[in-house]
Amino acid sequence: MVATTVHLLRHGEVHNPEGLLYGRLPGYRLSERGLRMAELVAATLAGEQGAPRRDVVVVTSSPLQRAQETAAPLAAAFGVPVGTDDRLIEADNHFQGMTFGVGDGSLRHPGHWPYLRNPFRPSWGEPYAEQVDRMLAAVDAARVAARGHEAVLVSHQLPIWVTRLALENRRLWHDPRRRQCALASLTTLRFEDDVLVGVGYGEPAASLLPGASPVAGA
Repeated sequence: MVATTVHLLRHGEVHNPEGLLYGRLPGYRLSERGLRMAELVAATLAGEQGAPRRDVVVVTSSPLQRAQETAAPLAAAFGVPVGTDDRLIEADNHFQGMTFGVGDGSLRHPGHWPYLRNPFRPSWGEPYAEQVDRMLAAVDAARVAARGHEAVLVSHQLPIWVTRLALENRRLWHDPRRRQCALASLTTLRFEDDVLVGVGYGEPAASLLPGASPVAGA
């Protein structure tokens, strides 16, 4: 059997002083802390932090700026180009560009309330099942391209998390506060030929998480 590993890397912290749900909006770059997170992930996978050097031959990113910036030091560390795959993009969300809360946030406006009618789909954005389908297609493409080696796909919290839930045969609707998908974390999928044999999780930038912005893209 041929062993192949596909890592799903969440981007680093984003410069977002207004605390908006930025979703797919353009122009949201990494913060200084986020850039350090990306560099630390690259150094860790390249074997510069005491762990063995990983066999990364493919680095592919969501088209959004924060993901591309997270991918850049990783691609440089392994001497490969950054590919772009639109299937890795953030989930679409009705509330992008807004703050999300009851006080001064978007939830104080009754016009937004109908978008909350079905949390299981969810009604406020791209259905969970559709996110899983596109993410798994990107994973399959990366697995084929990196056959016998390792690939890193840089994406976003929600698409990564629902993909993991699906692969672990768990329900897709969930409490967002309980997602195990921190900034610059790695959700690792291990394959033998085309069969998934293991799912792992790690936080190579854990030292930079205290004090990081908790606001997610969607």
